Amino acid sequence: MSMIGNRVIRKEDPDLLTVGGIYVADRGPTNAAHVTFVRSTMAHALLTEIDIDEATTMPGVIAVHTAESLNLTGQVPPQGFLNQEMTRTWLAKDRVRFVGEPIVAIVSETPTQGVDAAEMVFVDYDPLEPVISLSDARSNDTLLWPDVGTNMCFEMPSKVDEDIFADCEVTVELTFGNPRLSGAPIEPRAVVSEWTEVDGVQRLTQLSCTQFPHGARDGLASGLGVDPEQVHVITPDVGGGFGAKNGQYPEDFVVAELARTLDRPMRWNETRSESMLNLAHARSLENQVKLGGTRDGTIQAYHCHMVQDAGAYPIIGAILPFLSMMVASGNYDIPKVSFSAESFVTNTTPIGAYRGAGRPEATIALERIIDVFAAEISMDPAELRRKNFWAPDDFPVTTPTGASMDSGEYAKALDLVMDAADYTGLRAEQARRRGDPSAPLLGLGWCVYVEIANPMGAGEFGSMQVKPDGTAIALTGSSAHGQGHHTAFAQVASEVTGISIDNIEVRHGDTDEVKRGGGTGGSRSLQVGGSAIYQASELLVDQAKEIAANILEANPADIVLDTGTGQFAVAGTPAKSVGWGQIAERAEEEAEASIFIAETDFQPPAATFPFGAHLSVVEVDRETGEVTPIRHISCDDAGVIVNPTIVEGQVHGGVSSGIGHALMETFSYDEDGNPLTGNFMDYALPAATEFPSFERVALETPTDRNPIGAKGIGESGTIGATPAVQNAVVDALSHLGITHIEIPVTPQRVWRTMNNA
Repeated sequence: MSMIGNRVIRKEDPDLLTVGGIYVADRGPTNAAHVTFVRSTMAHALLTEIDIDEATTMPGVIAVHTAESLNLTGQVPPQGFLNQEMTRTWLAKDRVRFVGEPIVAIVSETPTQGVDAAEMVFVDYDPLEPVISLSDARSNDTLLWPDVGTNMCFEMPSKVDEDIFADCEVTVELTFGNPRLSGAPIEPRAVVSEWTEVDGVQRLTQLSCTQFPHGARDGLASGLGVDPEQVHVITPDVGGGFGAKNGQYPEDFVVAELARTLDRPMRWNETRSESMLNLAHARSLENQVKLGGTRDGTIQAYHCHMVQDAGAYPIIGAILPFLSMMVASGNYDIPKVSFSAESFVTNTTPIGAYRGAGRPEATIALERIIDVFAAEISMDPAELRRKNFWAPDDFPVTTPTGASMDSGEYAKALDLVMDAADYTGLRAEQARRRGDPSAPLLGLGWCVYVEIANPMGAGEFGSMQVKPDGTAIALTGSSAHGQGHHTAFAQVASEVTGISIDNIEVRHGDTDEVKRGGGTGGSRSLQVGGSAIYQASELLVDQAKEIAANILEANPADIVLDTGTGQFAVAGTPAKSVGWGQIAERAEEEAEASIFIAETDFQPPAATFPFGAHLSVVEVDRETGEVTPIRHISCDDAGVIVNPTIVEGQVHGGVSSGIGHALMETFSYDEDGNPLTGNFMDYALPAATEFPSFERVALETPTDRNPIGAKGIGESGTIGATPAVQNAVVDALSHLGITHIEIPVTPQRVWRTMNNA
């Protein structure tokens, strides 16, 4: 029986559901001191005085440090595309630029002593005008870096002729926002740092909850002025990442430097409030879109201009419009496409990556204006989409914005969802309800999307080792934080080797054990990390055949592996065979080595392009404006599916976050830059009880860009769900003349829109 496509129960779940995971906060030396940060209470101000004298005398306090006293250099934005003059020090120096920015680090014997000492630190601010909105940032009236002379940190000017709409019969335009989100993982960040002497050289061991252990190692080495070999990063269980844990933060470096300076292990556990203010935020941009075509529904031209909020310090979020550009035209054969973008710094939490990172932003811009165009020409939005899809025979396709897409069955995905939903019946029910004042309004919202998985085309490390007892260890440079790596990667290895998945252990997250790695992000894990395991397994099988041939006294070309039993035999004579354990034992004897292993670095030729169709069915209460999703039907095509159960879980999680974004999630500031949603009492996250049962329709369109044929799935649900819900709410209110409503579609916003109409 093939392990590919099999509903194997996740191997990691029994421990997670019984004894629980082992996280950074659960590990590390017991004699570690605790670090507490004093953070800015002002969004924008000059630091005129930092008085730490009283804090240093508090019980249990070991040391108190500012940027002046701690030996750490400034950080330059790592992406070369960004304005290199907008640097950041690990502790604020001279100026603060957002509420929550760390200013002082306190080292104490216990966490409570650190909190008490933090109350004794006096920071004197000279307030400056805060820059909170994008309009304020664009005006450049107040500058976050006066010497730089602008708040713009990134720009993508359009290279397409402005007159692309000249031949269009119909054009529609819309300017709308995409609100700021918090990634809000269950596990806030944590760091444990310890320096030890190895062969006369100081070496750092750092426990870190990150999506990129090797990237963290290299970043720490650079920031601390040591060689990468002097840094050992260990990433145990991670309680959710979603993109926000893909980079490094000031606390990572400060804790490591404090451990070196004070020659003692250090620990920092982030509080939820700290996480809400400092973990990278997401989205937070404005779309200016225009779509043109004929009255019979042929789309001819599309322009999108994105204005991205970068937050106080430009990091990866500032350049996400580049990824938006790659999928700007979505699933549609649009001849003329123009894309431009600007990113500006504001006195808010920096913007990073979050589930989809650039692709959801592009999709909501396009799918919203598609519905506006459909309403303008009085065409059903599903029919308009089908009319303009790329056809399966068109692939591979290079889009007007330069994306090289591998494969797609866009119309088939749409039709499968329409059939599963009984779309005709839903439209009839919608019409009936509009005539019944006692019934809630019904809305149907479409989103058809294409996304880039592994957008940068990065490779990944993988290895397979078999021991004399017949068990195997698979090492991957990818990093798990809930996606099911231990199960899916074991399935891939089992498919090739015939070793039972119960006898395959998947390991990751230790930079001493795993030689190199790219980490986890951009829906790349299975298609790249899994493919590395696949290739390493194939290499090990080839080695095993050579050894089996010696044992069986046969030609290696005649040796075959029965993957059903994991036994090697001479072709045609299966009665005499050898297993993996015997081969590993012989390999070690012959090589006088301790391991039987094969390793590889899988490099894909390009990214893959998952796609899908989502239909959201919502009810809108006529009296209160409350929106209730009653059905959500999706077809998310991720190529060949290794484990349908894991895929369904990924889609469900993605759809949940996408619906939450549409209905309620937004991180808000007041006009002075004070956060209004700094904890879970104020920041609305949806619970499972607020969702319907999600309905998933299966479709597999393989890719030829990896040996498994798999694409990514971790972000697809999020990309499709948000515009589908937004379009559904507008559809429910369209008979009132309403053509748009901003997200989140809160009851208050919907009620006001209905009453104004």
